[in-house]
Amino acid sequence: MTTVTKSTDFKVEVTDKVPDYNAAQRIGRRLWAPMWLMAIMAFPIALIIGAARANEIANGGSEATVSSLLHVQAGIMFIGFAAVLAAISFAIARILGAFRKGGGEIQESLGADVVTLRMPPTARVFMMGMMIAMVTLIVASIVHFAWAASVSTGSVTLVESELAFVVLEAVRRLGVALYLVAITFGLATITRVLRFQAIRVRELAQLT
Repeated sequence: MTTVTKSTDFKVEVTDKVPDYNAAQRIGRRLWAPMWLMAIMAFPIALIIGAARANEIANGGSEATVSSLLHVQAGIMFIGFAAVLAAISFAIARILGAFRKGGGEIQESLGADVVTLRMPPTARVFMMGMMIAMVTLIVASIVHFAWAASVSTGSVTLVESELAFVVLEAVRRLGVALYLVAITFGLATITRVLRFQAIRVRELAQLT
């Protein structure tokens, strides 16, 4: 395998055979569906816990229980958000893998060199942003569960619990924002791949 730079300013790899999916694309192909399933499970559970908390408030239940359920609901809800945004990100990786494999198969079937776009900077930012965002949301959710346990045992006050919830809300919003920015870079990568493949199709047409 050799790496060259074409006149189109795309850095590419030239091979005799179709390249396999890279590591990120293989992960995307395997995990996008499980992430969707996790999200579908998490959101109804969070809704049920929210209904239980509302019922506790309506019946004049314990303030500690209400506060604890608030943390549990937020933790599960944002596990759902982390899962659904991960599913979208993995689906983008899966799409990029389909372009990589499919484009190579077309070139190979025509008897031409298989020219594949190297991973662009937007793809690297996409993967890094996704990982940071996922860790941010998961850690925030785990901390919510820890605070729920602390409130239930009475080791923290309700005021401390409320302050922690406000801080964690900011962390959660940051995690979602990072996810959305990462997804934007993923979509930008798809656009770049489509541009490259359009140019490559014109090159193949000139060879035939």
